[in-house]
Amino acid sequence: MAASSPSSDTVVVTPSSLRQAFGNVFSLFILILIGVLAFSIRLFSVIKYESVIHEFDPYFNYRVTQFLTKNGIYDFWNWFDDRTWYPLGRVIGGTVYPGLTLTAGTLWWILNSLNIPLSVETVCVFTAPTFSAFAAWATYLLTKEVKGAGAGLTAAALLALVPSYISRSVAGSYDNEAVAIFALIFTFYLYIKTLNTGSLFYATLNALSYFYMVCSWGGYTFIINLIPMHALLCIVTGRYSPRLYIAYAPLVILGTLLAALVPVVGFNAVMTSEHFASFLVFLILNVVGLVYYIKGMLTPKMFKVAVTLVVSAGLIVCCALVAVLIALVASSPTKGWSGRSLSLLDPTYASKYIPIIASVSEHQPPTWPSYFMDINVLAFLVPAGIIACFLPLTDASSFVILYLVTSVYFSGVMVRLMLVLAPAACIMSGIALSSAFGVFTRSIKFASIGKEVDARDTGNGVTQNDVVKPDRNEEPPKEKASRKKKKEKENVAKAPIATKKNERRLLMLPMETSVVAILLLILLGAFYVVHCVWAAAEAYSAPSIVLTSHSHDGLHVFDDFREAYAWLSHNTDVDDKVASWWDYGYQTTAMANRTVIVDNNTWNNTHIATVGTAMSSPEKAAWEIFNSLDVKYVLVVFGGLVGYPSDDINKFLWMVRIGGGVFPHIKEPDYLRDGQYRIDNMATPTMLNCLMYKLSYYRFVETDGKGFDRVRRTEIGKKHFKLTHFEEVFTTHHWMVRIYKLKPPKNRMRGKTKKSKSKPTSKRSATRKKNPWQ
Repeated sequence: MAASSPSSDTVVVTPSSLRQAFGNVFSLFILILIGVLAFSIRLFSVIKYESVIHEFDPYFNYRVTQFLTKNGIYDFWNWFDDRTWYPLGRVIGGTVYPGLTLTAGTLWWILNSLNIPLSVETVCVFTAPTFSAFAAWATYLLTKEVKGAGAGLTAAALLALVPSYISRSVAGSYDNEAVAIFALIFTFYLYIKTLNTGSLFYATLNALSYFYMVCSWGGYTFIINLIPMHALLCIVTGRYSPRLYIAYAPLVILGTLLAALVPVVGFNAVMTSEHFASFLVFLILNVVGLVYYIKGMLTPKMFKVAVTLVVSAGLIVCCALVAVLIALVASSPTKGWSGRSLSLLDPTYASKYIPIIASVSEHQPPTWPSYFMDINVLAFLVPAGIIACFLPLTDASSFVILYLVTSVYFSGVMVRLMLVLAPAACIMSGIALSSAFGVFTRSIKFASIGKEVDARDTGNGVTQNDVVKPDRNEEPPKEKASRKKKKEKENVAKAPIATKKNERRLLMLPMETSVVAILLLILLGAFYVVHCVWAAAEAYSAPSIVLTSHSHDGLHVFDDFREAYAWLSHNTDVDDKVASWWDYGYQTTAMANRTVIVDNNTWNNTHIATVGTAMSSPEKAAWEIFNSLDVKYVLVVFGGLVGYPSDDINKFLWMVRIGGGVFPHIKEPDYLRDGQYRIDNMATPTMLNCLMYKLSYYRFVETDGKGFDRVRRTEIGKKHFKLTHFEEVFTTHHWMVRIYKLKPPKNRMRGKTKKSKSKPTSKRSATRKKNPWQ
């Protein structure tokens, strides 16, 4: 029986392919662990406190998600909310970025379809930690396209832990940034992927990812300006290619059409100055593409003539478009830019013209310590990452450098945009660490191999002179000539390899230096991990709705906010209107289910200025303003007893500035003594008699007999006074939230009876005059 011959289809497994397969599996396992780490480090808020929504804006998003899951998508788009901005109301479907709400609603629907009965609140609480894992994986994909898998894994691990991102993605932080950072990084990844491959499939996915970003956050304008800047940079530096056109053109055309479908954006996608750069670069890209196409079709002489015509026509069209854009922009008082965009381009703009934007703490510029707090050691690794991106400089690495430079500028203008800097810092630091580890491990490897070779040679006792060489004089001349040709070919083929080897050898370090450097990098990483865990557990896990403090007698919990909202919910009528500063509007509507005058949307500056004017006015004038708005209760936040610094007295000057910007009779100097904001006996009479002062410090002297304010660290100036137009109805346990009710208007029947003195009055009219509610 003949032996069977081996099949020709047998797959030969080489050590390199086996090593690559093992590396892919190991990378996948590490990515899973990074996702678990990103999710679990954000659960300190749930473990230490409870599963609760944090901050202010998330409460509005939670309320909208509840409405969506209960009433459906069509009612959501057409929802007119009459419980906010009374008496104006608000069209919810046309004024919100729906990405977060639709994402959480879809997750809730899928889980319930799989018979996993989670509440809407639970889904909202854990949406941000879930998408932080997705963001880490997107960072891996982006960095891998730039500098390889090793840098990608390092960058993903850094992003999973970076405090700046944790501050916006802890469990309970149900805000737009929870999903927007993932969309931002994934859009950048698909752009780079398209740029590297020239695939129209990835270009289409890039436009869809951009559409999701537009649905999720107003920061999408960063994408639609950064990518045109990179495309223009590639054109100017002579790096134009068809891949660049494929990566850019579908994003602008398809992405803009999709963006216009989002109601809150609409025609702003083509009418506002934030989007004009993308259209201008698109025009330039088409002109450059046409020039390159003509160059391939014509002779050099004809090409010069054609280029002259194309450039002339292109300049005429560009000038016409620029003239139209200038005319459109000049017709707008803000030159087509939104207030927030102008405050980014000119950091002093908001403080000069829009105090409502400047009053928000997260819109203030950061301090140097905040950089160390939010990105920690990454600030020192970023420069090394920039240097590594220039070795060599590619389209992908130039994009990452441009991303870093722009995000550093914007983070320096507004502390909130540290969140945009965090992914760029992690990518650069991941590239730096990966390159450094590569150099150090390669140095150790070459040093150990060199020692083994030297030991083997000395052990055998063989030297170069001992090797017996064949006598080449005995060979025929034909064989000598053929051997020379072969050597020349081999030398030409091996030249690039030899050059790379020489470059690697130049980067070699002594073994001792490499080992010490690796240990120092590991120590640096351990310090980063410890800092990130501390920031997640202590600095960013506490919900603003529940406050805690540590003292010698243990932990103290201040649950005054929920106590006050529960009182409003159970002790007031459903249609009652509650006035407060705009910071607490979302929480009042969501937790107390009561109608508010202003909230955190801040879309109507005049309405907010009206509330600020009422708080800045004397008691009688404030009562008239609130009564005209049909207000029944006024809520103020006061921290003087327990030392809570974010109270309304500390925010009061912004109420004065915003109110004075619309109503000129409110002047800030009237509330200052020699340019200083004071509440003690040196305070101005205007300050001591305004409504905010009275509602905050009413009966405060009864707490300790002195009226000592622990936030301002001084005794109040006016201690004993009575309220004539407001009455206190509720004060929480720690005096942090105080609720007052407007007294009813006095009986005005007396004036009418004086006019009708001659007419006889009946018994019924006499009883009417005594009715205090008329």
